[in-house]
Amino acid sequence: MHTTKLPITVVIPVKNEERNLPLCLARLARFERVIVVDSGSTDQTQAISVAHGCEFVSFRWDGHYPKKRNWLLMNHAPATPWVFFLDADEYLSDAFVDELAIAIEMTTHVGFRVMYSTYFLGRKLKYGAPMIKLPIFRVGSGLYERIDEQGWSTLDMEVHEHPVLNGSVGVLHTLVDHRDYKGLHAYIARHNEYSTWEARRYMRLLQTPEAMAHFTPEQRAKYGNLTRWWLPPAYFFYSYIYKRGFLDGLVGLAFAKMKAIYFSQIRLKIIEMSQDQSASSSR
Repeated sequence: MHTTKLPITVVIPVKNEERNLPLCLARLARFERVIVVDSGSTDQTQAISVAHGCEFVSFRWDGHYPKKRNWLLMNHAPATPWVFFLDADEYLSDAFVDELAIAIEMTTHVGFRVMYSTYFLGRKLKYGAPMIKLPIFRVGSGLYERIDEQGWSTLDMEVHEHPVLNGSVGVLHTLVDHRDYKGLHAYIARHNEYSTWEARRYMRLLQTPEAMAHFTPEQRAKYGNLTRWWLPPAYFFYSYIYKRGFLDGLVGLAFAKMKAIYFSQIRLKIIEMSQDQSASSSR
């Protein structure tokens, strides 16, 4: 039995997450504070949050900076030393929390990268390219990167933005389960929105290349190659062959294909946007 709460505020940005939220919240008893930041849910998200004793904060994006995560950090800064941004479809194990407790007690880092196990079509994938994020950092050490999205973005939360921190970053090795119970329809719809955002951001970066000054090496590689025809098949080869996604059987094949299609969507949307831009300028 653990009696001491971890000095961490867990922040869960949500919209209509009644399917995923109960299990996510049930794993957070060892944290000092849990805040659910909601974008106008119309389901039972608020009732579930209140029933679990969480703080519930409403957010309405006006189309300008800041978006949801930065808005919370700037207007409701946690009183705990650490903040942990967790999605509603991410579930912590006791082993992960144990590792995190030791890490923050002994570290000189200001943040921690986290690796996630992925579920697809109801199965846990043991192979393939892992998802890695930087969701845990010291309060006051930085914010998510600022992007001027006025007029071209409809996403009210930092999805692909990275935290820009003042200090070194460590890595936690116990995986967090990433499992969306809303199904394949929601997965496809979400990634359609994400690919449009990525394409629009790419077009914006062509006009403001100085925005790439704080990019991570991974971001530079991605945005430097988004228009290359070979990026989707290269990602498929990396995930399915090099990272042995084929060992996950037909589900591993389907997941690798879906990710490759995602990169194809971004490239094709960039081509379409470039054509529209050229046509408009020639009129």
